Amino acid sequence: MEEQLKELLDHLELRQPDLVESTAITLGELTVEAQPADIPALVDFLKTDEQCRFATLVDITAIDYPGDQKRFCVVYHFLSMYRNQRIRVKTYVREEEIVPSITDIYPAANWFEREVFDMFGILFSGHPDLRRILTDYGFRGYPLRKDFPTTGYTEVRYDEVQKRVVYEPVSLTQEYRQFDFMSPWEGAEYVLPGDEKGGSK
Repeated sequence: MEEQLKELLDHLELRQPDLVESTAITLGELTVEAQPADIPALVDFLKTDEQCRFATLVDITAIDYPGDQKRFCVVYHFLSMYRNQRIRVKTYVREEEIVPSITDIYPAANWFEREVFDMFGILFSGHPDLRRILTDYGFRGYPLRKDFPTTGYTEVRYDEVQKRVVYEPVSLTQEYRQFDFMSPWEGAEYVLPGDEKGGSK
């Protein structure tokens, strides 16, 4: 399998040197990195080239690196059932940068790109219907960004009086539990209930 991936890697670097920015084979998987503008041309080649034939788009997702200049990594996974191979394509984008849609090449990308937009706020140019898919249309923020609060910004409940769903600012009924991380095994001055048996010899 490793030899087949190396052959595929060499084929890509030979046929598409301008589209492939970097490559790596790690743990039996081939990863290719490209510039955002080159993604449509590269994935079209992966789909149509006789040596590749990656006809199945498995997934599109993203990773958030809040401290980096290029904050997001958009990741595409493809499968070639003809060649029994998988490939991962990555591209790094700034927060305000727009990624070209690949829905014209892979219609299945429609909902995947909508999900990435909904969860991370990454925009895809040329998408036929880029709107939220998992959250409400009026949802504030992007839940899979690392700076999104764990409580969210609003809470949703059904109001019996108004007979409808209402949105309200998050109000926690109690403070987060505070942990001092003290324990007898870390040199604490006190013994927790139940631990006194282990200390008496």
